[in-house]
Amino acid sequence: MPPKPSTTKAAAKPSSKPAKARQKAAPKQPLPVADRLKRLFTSLCAQIDGGHFANAIKTCDKILRVDPRDPDALQTKLFLLLQTDQYAAALALIGGQGGEADEHAFEKAYSLYRLHREEEATNVLQTLKAKEQEDDRGLLHLEAQLAYRQGAYQTAVDLYNHLLDTAEPGSEEQSDILTNLEAAQKHLDFIDSGFLHALDALPSAVSSSLQTAPPPQQQPASALASVAAASAPTQEHNEDAAKRPKKVRMKRVPKGVVPGVTPPPDPERWLKKSERSTFANRRRRGGGGATQGVVETPGSIAGQGAKGAGGAKGKRKK
Repeated sequence: MPPKPSTTKAAAKPSSKPAKARQKAAPKQPLPVADRLKRLFTSLCAQIDGGHFANAIKTCDKILRVDPRDPDALQTKLFLLLQTDQYAAALALIGGQGGEADEHAFEKAYSLYRLHREEEATNVLQTLKAKEQEDDRGLLHLEAQLAYRQGAYQTAVDLYNHLLDTAEPGSEEQSDILTNLEAAQKHLDFIDSGFLHALDALPSAVSSSLQTAPPPQQQPASALASVAAASAPTQEHNEDAAKRPKKVRMKRVPKGVVPGVTPPPDPERWLKKSERSTFANRRRRGGGGATQGVVETPGSIAGQGAKGAGGAKGKRKK
């Protein structure tokens, strides 16, 4: 019988060449500078509103890499550095602005004050007062703080009183002024009359000797060495006293115990016997054991049989 013709068609072989050549993806073009700055400033505002100042400083650096002279980014970064107590970095930023550094003279004076460079801060503040209005509250606050730190307590009190007269009642500024005014007034009162009252409270012999005695002078090294040598025996005596055995209080000794005679209690008395160091593994001696090599005699077998019989007789049926 002839074979039936196949109804299935042969699968078409894939062509080695693609029908259409794949197009290469075009490189992504960078955003324009204006769009990049807009996105960065949007992120900067969100970070500042959320209190993420460290990330906001990094965003300012990104903006300044795109536009190094952007005034908003420079001003914002300076504000953030002052908020995060990075006063040295703030001074470096102000110094790198060249001619625009005069616009941030107050920030420079404040940074110098926080870095304990009072003389430089005072010079910058005096220059700033000559240019600006003398009634500027920020300048008055900074001047009062500098006067307090330099020991000019009367000047600080006068400035704080002036600020207190013009402060808004119940504001946070008024609370800060009252705190600083109280501290400056206490120092001023002690200088004017406080130390005199302290002298009056002392005995007359002590106060007269303090007033007539010359100021103390620095002692030479030989005197210090003699003082150290004199204090050495005292230190040795204290060490000997520390090494001496302490006397036992008889009130704390249990009844029937003689200190130094009665042996001390066993330190392992709270442990189990199996956990103590003196415990030895003792095996019980039993009748059971290996029966290998045992020779049974007829007498022993008969005895065992009689024993078993007697046991059987003694049992009662249930």
